[in-house]
Amino acid sequence: MPHKDDARQGAPARAAGKMSRMVMTALYALTSACPTVGGQAVMEGVMMRNGESYGLAVRQADGAIVARRLPWFSLLRHPWLKKPFLRGFPVLLETLVNGIRALNRSVEVVAQGQEEEITGWHLVATMAAALLMAIGLFVVVPHLLSLGMLWLNLGGDVEGLTFHLWDGFFKCCIFMGYIKIISYVPDIRRVFQYHGAEHKTIHAFESGEEVNAANAARMSRLHPRCGTTFLLFVICISIILHAVLVPMLLALYTPQSAVAKHALTLFFKLLLMVPISALAYELIRYAARLPEGPLARVLQAPGLSLQKLTTYEPDESQLEVAVVALAEALGPEAGERVRTVPYTAQ
Repeated sequence: MPHKDDARQGAPARAAGKMSRMVMTALYALTSACPTVGGQAVMEGVMMRNGESYGLAVRQADGAIVARRLPWFSLLRHPWLKKPFLRGFPVLLETLVNGIRALNRSVEVVAQGQEEEITGWHLVATMAAALLMAIGLFVVVPHLLSLGMLWLNLGGDVEGLTFHLWDGFFKCCIFMGYIKIISYVPDIRRVFQYHGAEHKTIHAFESGEEVNAANAARMSRLHPRCGTTFLLFVICISIILHAVLVPMLLALYTPQSAVAKHALTLFFKLLLMVPISALAYELIRYAARLPEGPLARVLQAPGLSLQKLTTYEPDESQLEVAVVALAEALGPEAGERVRTVPYTAQ
């Protein structure tokens, strides 16, 4: 939540600080968006999706909760896009679009009453910066580090398996390091607490019990359908597809220049995000539907372990916000089962 000592900073410093937090949170959303059913943490709040609508609840600086129900932007209007192995990439895109929109709305609510104004230019710049940082951190930098392993004679070139193993290893390290570093930023740490509140509330809803902050507090902050698990699946599948398809591409055409060869490889990796995300989406759905057993534990354990970095235990006030977001998402379906604290519906 905004701190009183922010008022002692100059307007440019406050604007720069808010822009930085928006970029970090947007990048977090890009790397942890959850598939189809579930939600997402935003600035001082939670977004919950239910079918064609989503609920957004945010706690203002004065402690009041404001919420609203909004239509879900969907790319799956055509039946053929809903088919397995075709729906994954459109679902990823629509989740990112709706997640960023919810994030922007939460920032606007939090910024109310402050001197700086969140303009359309700020929001476009935030999205562009987050996308560029995501591509740079998770595509370009791991590739360059893997190239460094080649120069050190610790790995092969892009035609070999070791290059892509190093690439996947560096992606995991960069992601975990990035998450750990930004967790020290107070505002981002609170986003991680709201992430935990979102998971606990979904667990409470899926348990069949009455959903309120007290019942949600007893639930686990880890959830098998979270986008953190999705990202791990993306990394694992990318290692396999890159190791198989990149050599096939270079066998068909290899630029004479080494720089051109690696630029072509990077471009090809970006294109491969479509089939990789499609496969990862189906895998995470399969893993989430598995009954309790050894296979389910093996598939879910890495993602659940990584969620210990992206979620923190929420306090009661944060759980209250998550329950309100769920109630707004469910609408009339919430009935008497979802018990919220008083809030303002916009």
